Amino acid sequence: MISSTDTLIRAELISFARDPGNGDTPQPGSLEHYGDGLLWLKGQHIHAVGHFSEIAPSLPEGSHVLDYRDKLIMPGFIDTHVHYVQLDIMASYGRQLLDWLNDYTFPEECRFANHAHAEALSNAFLDEMLRAGTTSAQVFGSSHPGSVDAFFTACQKRQLRMLVGKVLMDRNGPEALMDGASGIADSERLIEDWHGNGRLGYSVTPRFAPTSTKTQMDAAGALLRNDSSLWLQTHLAENSGELDWVAELFPGSRDYLAVYEEAGLVGPRSTFAHGIHLTNGMRQRLADRGANVAFCPSSNLFLGSGLFDREAADQTGMAFTFASDIGAGTDLSGFATLKAAYQVGQLGGQPLTAWQGFYGLTLGNAKALSLDSYIGRLAPTLEADFIVIDTRATPLLSRRVSHCTTLGERLFALMMLADDRAIYETWAGGQCQHRRDL
Repeated sequence: MISSTDTLIRAELISFARDPGNGDTPQPGSLEHYGDGLLWLKGQHIHAVGHFSEIAPSLPEGSHVLDYRDKLIMPGFIDTHVHYVQLDIMASYGRQLLDWLNDYTFPEECRFANHAHAEALSNAFLDEMLRAGTTSAQVFGSSHPGSVDAFFTACQKRQLRMLVGKVLMDRNGPEALMDGASGIADSERLIEDWHGNGRLGYSVTPRFAPTSTKTQMDAAGALLRNDSSLWLQTHLAENSGELDWVAELFPGSRDYLAVYEEAGLVGPRSTFAHGIHLTNGMRQRLADRGANVAFCPSSNLFLGSGLFDREAADQTGMAFTFASDIGAGTDLSGFATLKAAYQVGQLGGQPLTAWQGFYGLTLGNAKALSLDSYIGRLAPTLEADFIVIDTRATPLLSRRVSHCTTLGERLFALMMLADDRAIYETWAGGQCQHRRDL
């Protein structure tokens, strides 16, 4: 039965049922590909997915079908680590991490004490995110609770599935960003107001160990112990100078990761951004606790932080995800993140296949964030978050794709050559939230 809330879209469909592996071809049963497919939406959810020829006979005569047979549909991209409050300092002249924080990040984040500014930037960021084909993200606000209220409000109006948190920092930063004794109380209020409200979730967010006292991190750990449905996001082992600083500030801890372990911050819903300078022992400890590291390749290259070791992650069983890390990252586009990840991998003799890349941006990231029962795949009952990709969006991309003879070649060409112009439409919650200007 077709109702007024149903939407039918005919297009090529690609999704993953599980990890395709690292081989040149995906593991059997991992790829779901319909060359001429039908995506059937009922309200905010997916009702059916399959070959058009198999589903079409069950449709009532005269059903309206959006004909996108010249397009490709995938699940919406997921970004596991991004700072919406740093949108306006993207492409600031490159410094190493700690100088970049002091020269650009902290002054910019001070502006979010102004609620009107936070509202304007929330909407600007979401516009850019959706233009890039990202439908869900785990997001840092600033240390001002109003920055998170503004962002959650903007996300709720658009019915987006998002994880957001207020930065906790009570030392080693500008006085205007210090949250002192109020940081935890503000977080508790934000959790009460927003966590589990519609499609929204709260991530407890200590910026990183150097800007939080042990007292504050212990209190953040108590928040997680009191509610196992919360997420945790912070930074870990991004820069060698950062490691030296942490060792000075926490002389009683055996290494950087131990600082977070001692506070109770490492668990299956914990995301640690970067994780470049880790030992295999640290990777193994992260794996044992089910945490993930957000691989932010364009940011790591921009700040000269180092090269993420995917092979070591795989060997130790440490989960990793793909992320933009705006504003040190240079592009919100998932395509650009995968392109940079491939280049980083090549420098270490670890090439990234298109199968692994697009799995990672969709179901892989969803699984690492414990969101795979909602998003990350084109499958019945899941939320209708997906992107419509124009594989001939630019003359160069069109030329390259016309010479591709396999699906793998086409996907790799997208990974290398596509950008936001290839995102024809972005759908979230069963609604078209962005359509490319023609």
